[in-house]
Amino acid sequence: MTLRIPRPSSRLLGRAYLLAVFLFLYLPTTCVVFYSFNASRLVTVWTGFSLHWYAALAADDEVLAAALASLEVGVAAAFAAVLVGTWAGFVLQRFRRFAGKTLFTGMINAPLVIPEVIQGLSLLLLFVALQQALGWPARGLFTVWIGHTMLCVSYVAITVQSRLAVLDASLFEAAEDLGATPVRVFFDITLPLISGALVAGWLLSFTISIDDVLMTAFLSGPDSTLLPIVVFSRARVGLNPEINALGTLFIAFVTTGVLLNNHLMLRRQRRLERQMPLAVL
Repeated sequence: MTLRIPRPSSRLLGRAYLLAVFLFLYLPTTCVVFYSFNASRLVTVWTGFSLHWYAALAADDEVLAAALASLEVGVAAAFAAVLVGTWAGFVLQRFRRFAGKTLFTGMINAPLVIPEVIQGLSLLLLFVALQQALGWPARGLFTVWIGHTMLCVSYVAITVQSRLAVLDASLFEAAEDLGATPVRVFFDITLPLISGALVAGWLLSFTISIDDVLMTAFLSGPDSTLLPIVVFSRARVGLNPEINALGTLFIAFVTTGVLLNNHLMLRRQRRLERQMPLAVL
């Protein structure tokens, strides 16, 4: 068997392709960060470095109120999606056969394939019918939270299910043989092992909630202005440098969370790798 040594031209082509992919993915984000420090009101014309738009953002009551409301909904939707999605992913992976599994799987995966405009319209009709019949719920932050949670549960369930699929089943069997109940096995063994997937699912759900426009437009009321609606309405009139500053702050927040999660996961993996030889002995 002979080993093929990559040619310099192949390495160069691979690096060029990798660079093109990174530029395609991250160049738009870099432009938002870059122009958030632009002194000009014209977003695409660079006139010098300035923090003026960050100061203007701090004085923009409409954007700050919308951002605070979106943060509240995003955090609440992320926690709710992790709570429901974790159990859904656990059931899909651990229970191979049960009555109604096909229907249950379809319901969990449905938000991934049904167009969001259809989901938003369906929930709007449901909430309008409930309000006419029961007087509740009025459209606002609560209805937006329900819609975002329904949208994000599928992503968390798939993330958790994928993580559970690569875990060694002998760990859970050994714990049960030692007398641990299924509930204790879940909280003492399963939950720590999938903690990275839970954090990833939380961050993904939070980002989807903050970014969502369609569901928010259908389910928000006149007294609940959220950030995606404000950004979209201002972008229709013209590009606003304050939005670049706000986008930069959100990018910094999400990037910090992702990097911290990756760091903790790598450190945990290294610690487990060091402990494995001791466990064998």
